[in-house]
Parts: sequence; structure tokens; C-alpha cells
Amino acid sequence: VTPPRSRCRWSLPMAMSISHRGTGVALSLGVSLFSVAALLLPEHFPHYLAQVRALSLGPALICSAKFLLALPLSYHTWNGIRHLV
Repeated sequence: VTPPRSRCRWSLPMAMSISHRGTGVALSLGVSLFSVAALLLPEHFPHYLAQVRALSLGPALICSAKFLLALPLSYHTWNGIRHLV
């Protein structure tokens, strides 16, 4: 006997709601981890920034990393505004 099919299908609002929650959790965890690291690491932020600059990463990689950091933040913000409206 085959089990009955679920009548609930994925819709765009459902997927957007789930991704909104996921980006919210990811952003919260990211900010929390960054804050704990800032409190516990022995050096100040400019020291670690200098270490990243010493890696001599190319501009394409730096722009890609910035984009990957900004994408969840902007998606979560605009989706929250859409939800409020």
C-alpha cells in the first residue's frame, strides 16, 4: 500500500520564510562568534587585520568574500522589510 501524498507543496513564500529564518540564525551565530573571539583573543583587531592583509589575497577573492558576507545580511534585511510591509 502506498502512503497518501502530502497535500502541502513547497511554495515561494514558504521557501522565503525558511531561508529568512536560516539567515537570521546564521547572522546571529556569526555576530556571537565574532564577539566571543574579540573578547578572548589575545591581540587587538588591527593585529589580525594586518595578518589577513599579509596573505596578499587577490581583489577577486576579497570582493567575493565581501559579497558572501553581505548577501545574507541584505537578503535578511529586505525580506524582513517585505514581511513588515
